Amino acid sequence: MPRMTAARAAVEILKREGVDTAFGVPGAAINPFYAALKASGGIGHVLARHVEGASHMAEGYTRTRAGNIGVCVGTSGPAGTDMITGLYSAIGDSIPILCITGQAPTSVIHKEDFQAVDIASIATPVTKMAVTVLEAAQVPGVFQQAFHVMRSGRPGPVLIDLPVDVQLTEIEFDPDTYEPLPVFRARATRAQAEKAIAMLNAASRPLIVAGGGIINADASDLLVEFAELTGVPVIPTLMGWGTIPDDHELNAGMVGLQTSHRYGNATFLESDFVLGIGNRWANRHTGRLDVYTRDRTFVHVDVDPTQLGKIFMPDFGIASDARAALELFVEVARDLDLPDRREWAASAQDRKARLQRRTHFDDVPLKPQRVYEEMNRAFGPETRYVTTIGLSQIAGAQMLHVYRPRHWINCGQAGPLGWTIPAALGVATADPDAQVVALSGDYDFQFMLEELAVGAQHNIPYVHVVVNNSYLGLIRQAQRSFAIDFQVSLEFENVNTPELGVYGVDHVKVAEGLGCKALRVLDPAGLLPAFEEARKLAHEHRVPVVVEAILERVTNISMSGTDIASVNEFEPLATHPSHAPTATHPLIP
Repeated sequence: MPRMTAARAAVEILKREGVDTAFGVPGAAINPFYAALKASGGIGHVLARHVEGASHMAEGYTRTRAGNIGVCVGTSGPAGTDMITGLYSAIGDSIPILCITGQAPTSVIHKEDFQAVDIASIATPVTKMAVTVLEAAQVPGVFQQAFHVMRSGRPGPVLIDLPVDVQLTEIEFDPDTYEPLPVFRARATRAQAEKAIAMLNAASRPLIVAGGGIINADASDLLVEFAELTGVPVIPTLMGWGTIPDDHELNAGMVGLQTSHRYGNATFLESDFVLGIGNRWANRHTGRLDVYTRDRTFVHVDVDPTQLGKIFMPDFGIASDARAALELFVEVARDLDLPDRREWAASAQDRKARLQRRTHFDDVPLKPQRVYEEMNRAFGPETRYVTTIGLSQIAGAQMLHVYRPRHWINCGQAGPLGWTIPAALGVATADPDAQVVALSGDYDFQFMLEELAVGAQHNIPYVHVVVNNSYLGLIRQAQRSFAIDFQVSLEFENVNTPELGVYGVDHVKVAEGLGCKALRVLDPAGLLPAFEEARKLAHEHRVPVVVEAILERVTNISMSGTDIASVNEFEPLATHPSHAPTATHPLIP
């Protein structure tokens, strides 16, 4: 039997589980693992500037392609605690990432040794499995179990903590005989599928709510096939955006308090039946449940049985992987005489053509709506958008267009500021030939902007659009209900860049100082040329390129604080096709 260190065995298992890239920061307690990583070869490594950044890079990497498992690595103590935010983000959105941390020697873990912390206990609430391995011989089994757990059922993250002496201990392990464990996912039965389809067929105005579980299951093709077969309009959730193209005749738009469309909410409120697949009824999608559920029948399909009834009790629940369920739904639907849904589907498209928000404004400083309009012109259907939270994300989701799964890569449940830059680097690493476009407000951008240097060092090009109003815009808007505007302004006069006025941080100089390219746009006519130039610069220099758009200080973006029937529209609505020239459907006044 071959002998090797437990650290080397761990690396060999990573390769056999399909890992080809890791993101991390070395340190004393994880150096044996890094030595094994170098000696073994076959796994690339991206050196982060912050260990939290490494965890978000791993998230972006996983979210980009079906089957990917992002790996983040750090030393003992604060490296693990820094990655907790990434683990929380991953478990909230059902994203499998593997976090590997070093640890103090087993003999001193509980003696307040330098950087010795019980990271497994800290990580337990935000992982599917968190373990400190105390016996070197258990390392192969723990890593094998980790991949099984990450992929089975509802996907999610795992943390493995390796004391330095455990990493260095030699064990008997034969990599050539290693095989991954079979993955388990719940599967719907034929009887369940027949009942669900019978309930759908009995409805007059049914909808499908397509969640991120469909994307995780790589089942968007089946979702579109099922929708076309039944003629039922589809409401993608924010995490499910891209399951059906925005311009598809059965895409009815998004629903919610914030990241929603006027026509999506209006069509949902007209429905009488909802089939939710791979979604979790997030509160910013549903709003008040009495409004959301009133006079509607619900069928809910989720791979995690504990999700069924967690938010509200569906009329029928099915514990199933989204792909397995959709395969059966298609099979059953093909065997039936289905109702004619053309009139109902046409009504959804009519709302899509009439209920639009205005994007075309010529104001200086810029209105954010115009930025997204020009992004629609500049970046095509192949673009992978990356963003996290804030008015920039909310407005972007209302006005941008997505046509393919995994082309809207968004941290949904956790929404940590600073997520966007490292996640975009992970996406661009996973798909180096893609057009990756990140979207941030100025505050999200400032949280982890040191990670731009990672893109410069490792030649990871992408375009980062920063909409700068020098405000915590979403919090300012939320403070309106308290009649305050308190501690949310970022304005100051930068003595080094007086031409910026009160906009403070010179993001162009900062980006250039970190080895990237950057452009600033002050008026609407400059947006499209800047986006086109940014694409050229990214291609030429192989580094991130920042496009900063200077916005008006205050813009209130459409949203509701309570329910989907009462969204506040703060700006003038589109009343002529020229008001929303990049809409997927020309406006019908």
